[in-house]
This record gives sequence, structure tokens and C-alpha cells, in this order.
Amino acid sequence: MSTLTVSTIQTNLIWEEKSANLRMLENKITSLEEKTEIVVLPEMFSTGFSMNPGELAETMEGETVQWMKRVSRENSIILTGSIIIEEEGNFFNRLIWMLPNGQYGHYDKRHRFAYAGEDEKYTAGNKRLIASVKGWKVNLQVCYDLRFPVWSRNRVINYAQPGSAPLIAPEYDLLIYVANWPERRSHAWKTLLCARAIENQCYVIGVNRVGTDGNNIYHSGNSLVIDPLGQVLYHMADAEDVFTITLQKEKLEEVREKFPFWKDADSFNIT
Repeated sequence: MSTLTVSTIQTNLIWEEKSANLRMLENKITSLEEKTEIVVLPEMFSTGFSMNPGELAETMEGETVQWMKRVSRENSIILTGSIIIEEEGNFFNRLIWMLPNGQYGHYDKRHRFAYAGEDEKYTAGNKRLIASVKGWKVNLQVCYDLRFPVWSRNRVINYAQPGSAPLIAPEYDLLIYVANWPERRSHAWKTLLCARAIENQCYVIGVNRVGTDGNNIYHSGNSLVIDPLGQVLYHMADAEDVFTITLQKEKLEEVREKFPFWKDADSFNIT
């Protein structure tokens, strides 16, 4: 069975200062002492959770995407996190999944946080991104998406070729959320991350920022890594931290075989 090594970066973000954030994050990435395969950054890691996309948005050929390409290549890692992107006059809270060879996938945040006016500034995405690495399937989502379990539901897929016997399995193995989730609702953050792991029988990683943003909102981090039974493998609150963990596919398969609840899930389509 394969393993997957992931590093999480829980950090303060410098409000709306792209270059300063990119320098800071690169220092943290290059300082990693353990060999890692994926590095996860918070939501809007280059700016903080800003409702100022008219001034801060970039294109997919802009500074931050080019930075991700270079850092991913130079460190031989997959790098992921969300940034502000403009396309055809629309703004997106876009998660990038950057490979070391410069290829990438992206996911536009589906659920915009209307409480902060995100729905008035940003366009919603309509398609999930499930990436593949080393035989692992990784579902990538952003912050407020966490509150909507249907969007993250692990569907049962028949992977068999036409004419072959059914080969059914869950759609993904790891669910990642990148976030700027305020401390005042941290109980919901921690509870829902555990719920997503239990109900989807998968590993869950939630990476949040720390510190006070430009709107004087405090973020306590509470980044988590959770196993398929809902047990917390890592938790850090109220401090910057870089953490590396190796996930075990064998552990995941053991849980799914011993407790095959996933086979009893309702079938549905997301539109």
C-alpha cells in the first residue's frame, strides 16, 4: 500500500501584501527538514481573505501562479492553496493544485461566504477538483465549502472497464480544506472537519491561518489532520506551525474493509 506525505503551513498572513507573503511562505517551504510530497497553504495565502479583488486579482499568468510553478519545481513538491484570480471580468477564489512539472489543476470555491460579502465580489465555481497522486485521490475544497456536506460527499464509483465485473470504491481518499476561518466559529470548524472524515471514511486535512487580518478578525488556526475514523492525528491552535505527516493507504483500506459503511451510501448527482 502507498503512503502520502503532506506538509501543512499554518501561518499569519500580511494583509494584502502579495510579495511579502510569497517571500515569507517560500522561506517556510525551503526550511522544511523532512521530505514531503504535498505542501498545503491557507486560503488566499498571498493576500488574506480580502474583498478587494479589483485591486488584488491576478491572471493565471500572474506573479503568484508563476511563483507557485517555480517553488513547486525547485522543491519537487505539489503546492496547493487558493488565490484571487480574474478571468473575463469575473473574480474567483481559486485553489491551485500545482505540480513540479508546471502542470496544474484548479478549483473555484463553490460556496461564497455571503456573511462577509464574498458572494457580491466573487463568482462561484461549479465543478469539483479531485486530483490523483501516487494512487491517491484528493478532493480539494475551500473554507466555507466545509459547511455543505453534499458538495464533499464521497460517492461510490464503479471503476471497472466495460464488460468487466464491477469494481466499486469510494471516489476519493483524502479531503483537503484551505481556509481563513475566524476563531469565533472555531468549534464549528473543528467539529465539521471531524464529521467530514467520519461520514466520507477518508483522511481530512484542514489548513487555516492564524493572526488578526485587516478587518480586525482574529484567526486561531486549529489546523487539523484527521484519520478515516475521525481520530485527530494533528491539531495546532493559536501559533504558527509547519507540520509534516505521512498518511497510510493501508490504514484507510483497513477501515473501509472493516466498516464498509460507504457501500450503503445513497446515490446522487451534483448539479
